[in-house]
Amino acid sequence: MSNASLSPLPSADRPDVTARLRDALLGASFTADGLLELLGAPAYAALSRSETVPALRATRGDTPLALLVRLFLLQQPVLHARVERFLPVDACLESGWLVRAGDDEVAATVDVRPFGGPGGEDWFIVSDLGCAVGGAGGIGNHAEGVVLGVGGASTTLAGLTVREPVAAALDVGTGSGIQALHAAAHATRVTATDVNPRALHITALTLALSGVQAADLREGSLYEPVHDDETYDLIVSNPPFVISPGARLTYRDGGMGGDDLCRSLVQQTGERLNEGGFAHFLANWQHVDGEEWTDRLRSWVPRGCDAWIVQREVQDVTQYAELWLRDAGDHRGDPAEYQARYDAWLDEFEARKVRAVGFGWITLRRTGAAEPSVVAEEWPHPIEQPLGEAVRAHFDRVDYLRAHDDAALLEAHFTLAGEVVQEQVGLPGAEDPEHVVLRQNRGMRRATRVDTVGAGFAGVCDGTMSAGRILDAIAQLVGEDPVALRDRTPAQIRLLVEQGFLEPA
Repeated sequence: MSNASLSPLPSADRPDVTARLRDALLGASFTADGLLELLGAPAYAALSRSETVPALRATRGDTPLALLVRLFLLQQPVLHARVERFLPVDACLESGWLVRAGDDEVAATVDVRPFGGPGGEDWFIVSDLGCAVGGAGGIGNHAEGVVLGVGGASTTLAGLTVREPVAAALDVGTGSGIQALHAAAHATRVTATDVNPRALHITALTLALSGVQAADLREGSLYEPVHDDETYDLIVSNPPFVISPGARLTYRDGGMGGDDLCRSLVQQTGERLNEGGFAHFLANWQHVDGEEWTDRLRSWVPRGCDAWIVQREVQDVTQYAELWLRDAGDHRGDPAEYQARYDAWLDEFEARKVRAVGFGWITLRRTGAAEPSVVAEEWPHPIEQPLGEAVRAHFDRVDYLRAHDDAALLEAHFTLAGEVVQEQVGLPGAEDPEHVVLRQNRGMRRATRVDTVGAGFAGVCDGTMSAGRILDAIAQLVGEDPVALRDRTPAQIRLLVEQGFLEPA
């Protein structure tokens, strides 16, 4: 499929029609909540797996909502006479949202998916036909310039972004505009860039149909469209991070060798961030023979930035190649062509001595600290979403620990974070546990092993006594030298603060 086969897009210069269409969608309850109520949880979940049959069965009726779901979400033509009762059909035909299909039916030119904003907003994500659910591979859309809708990666990035009022936000590689849409809710000015002009057009439609202020849309790769004197308080990017031979699919393949696109994006961010500003990225990175992945990622961090890098998943090169070949629908095509593409992928990895690929997120914060903090860790376990407040808290703790040496920690007061539980592991009937684990039920949902002193210390922290006084009391209770206990415990206190089990009072 070539670019020429992509449907013509609706006009982005008809705000009157877009506003009427939005009112009609809302009037028919074509919203995230309305969609879930109509389809039911199983059919709703099936859409994310590119399975539309359950949703087609649930929309056999003649209600406005059922007809809209079939029209804008399931790519089904509907009778003109049935939708003109509640939809401005003639205006939508004129402006390009709809086209005639046969003598008496109309069809959508783009997918429109209802999306619930973090504050309960009713938003709509526009994407190319067949791309609102699953991905391009789900419907066999190999078009080079195809623009996908919102997927798991997009919602992950939106969820971990720190949300606070800012003057200027930048969305690099905006796609269908989901990150720009979120940013517009708390940024005075939003700039969105993309190398694909079709993506910028669709982003304009997404913002307009969602009733959100327009963004400054600029065509170009990475930071090329950004002027040298422009800086931002927030930068977000879900870039085309797939490590692949060539750049066949614009929406996912960066066109640079290996993980160079993600590296370049991160390294060039420091000079674009204002003091205290955050940058959030999803990324893939190579695991190269003879090199620690953490060292590789640390080298990406620009000067003057704190960083928190979390590896969420690792796949060996065969798993990785198969994942993205299936994403493009190549497994459904000619077997010989599939094998040739698979071979090319493995050749590329072998030439670069890559044994696996990591996936995760990278958060930067511009800092004036003399020694920025760079934390790179692996955490494949379930987390709480949205995670933005936990991300902000991580960097607040970095500031706190940077400003407090061990002596200052002993003078400080702490409280135990909410929803932390203690687990004791040992043989049945044993007098003492073999080890004690503190576990969070919020945020990163971490678990950390502590000794009995650490567990006792955490349990007593309610903000009323300094850390040093608590340790003195524990020393007296267990018959230990208080000076020795004060000397060896700050490292454990520092770890509990760093991981969010203890909070400064």
